Amino acid sequence: MALAMISLAPAAQAEMLDVEKDELTFGFIKLTDMAPLAVAKELGYFEDEGLYVTLEPQANWKVLLDRVITGELDGAHMLAGQPLAATIGFGTKAHIVTPFSMDLNGNGITVSNEVWEMMKENVPVEAGKPVHPIKADALKPVVEKFKAEGKPFNMGMVFPVSTHNYELRYWLASGGIHPGFYSPTDVSGQIKADALLSVTPPPQMPATLEAGTIYGYSVGEPWNQQAVFKGIGVPVITDYEIWKNNPEKVFGMTAEFVEANPNTTLAITKALIRAAKWLDENDNANRMEAVEMLSRSEYVGADAEVIANSMTGTFEYEKGDQRPVPDFNVFYRYYATYPYYSDAVWYLTQMRRWGQIAESKPDGWYDEVARSVYRPDVYLKAARLLVDEGLADEADFPWDADGYREPTPAADVIDGIGYDGRKPNEYIDSLPIGLKSNETIDGNEVVGG
Repeated sequence: MALAMISLAPAAQAEMLDVEKDELTFGFIKLTDMAPLAVAKELGYFEDEGLYVTLEPQANWKVLLDRVITGELDGAHMLAGQPLAATIGFGTKAHIVTPFSMDLNGNGITVSNEVWEMMKENVPVEAGKPVHPIKADALKPVVEKFKAEGKPFNMGMVFPVSTHNYELRYWLASGGIHPGFYSPTDVSGQIKADALLSVTPPPQMPATLEAGTIYGYSVGEPWNQQAVFKGIGVPVITDYEIWKNNPEKVFGMTAEFVEANPNTTLAITKALIRAAKWLDENDNANRMEAVEMLSRSEYVGADAEVIANSMTGTFEYEKGDQRPVPDFNVFYRYYATYPYYSDAVWYLTQMRRWGQIAESKPDGWYDEVARSVYRPDVYLKAARLLVDEGLADEADFPWDADGYREPTPAADVIDGIGYDGRKPNEYIDSLPIGLKSNETIDGNEVVGG
């Protein structure tokens, strides 16, 4: 493989990599967590590597992926599920890889004012404020009431293989609300569903909620806080409260691009690591400067006040109920930028849980797919160059990792079920709602088991 042939510059020389392609175009969706791209461009980190980068907002996640595959985009801010789904052929078939994880956390689940008023009856209160985290148990009677009245309970998420889809499903299922299955013949994801989930692009979420088309949604920032500012909805939970420090976006490129441009890939990764470091350093001291960048029309284009509501370490639930969530957006802490195989495996377990992967797979298959998509080898080469150049600290990187995080303790997950990426089938079988490792969907029924 070409990347194995890269020779590293000696320490202290800090020679610029001989990049194969210096003019690049990257895509993104208008979300707060595209920040490493904006920062790397605005602070000159791309240019430091001899790269001249154009950043282009994309209409939706499908268009973004298609344009990376055709080569119109050299790489993009991607949903972590996209490179995995494309590589295994769910939806579009293409080998996409990632040497860089863009962030942890950053999402929320918002419901309409009407639904929140109904939920509140089931939410405990302390000192006049709802007790968080709010579990989906509080939503279950509302969904059952809608069902009894013959009204579908519609909710929005941003893409079938998005973290938002899996987080919303995870939260609903943890409260006994079935979010529905996929099958090879029915890709609506609504087989046997109590709540009907469908796709809405992130910037359109608040307007779709306001129109009454959906009763709630799962999305990244700033589109939960936008609902608060507009007075049309209430965020009830953040993904940090669903799964503490869960992986979010990645930077994706085709395997062909990485093979043909190994030094360019390293240079891109170096610039993005530096941007992530800047975003988190000195206890998030640079966040307001980042907010100003992101508020520009060429990036996220939302009001700075809305973006700052979550980006600076707080999160507003009901209007006026602002609480500290210092790790709502994490870009560098906790080895956030390292592309862990165990993160990839979690996404694959959720695809299997809900039927996007139709058949049972052995544990080794999950590991094999993770290794074909996530590239910590490239990441660590880039990190070593940055350390040698004095631009990052040795302690910032998990040099001895085998690609797997330590198992997530049960206390860090909303349903109290821990996660070990080395045991995917055991994990799938431990989840009360969802396909078990040996089950499949036939028509509208679960078979096997």
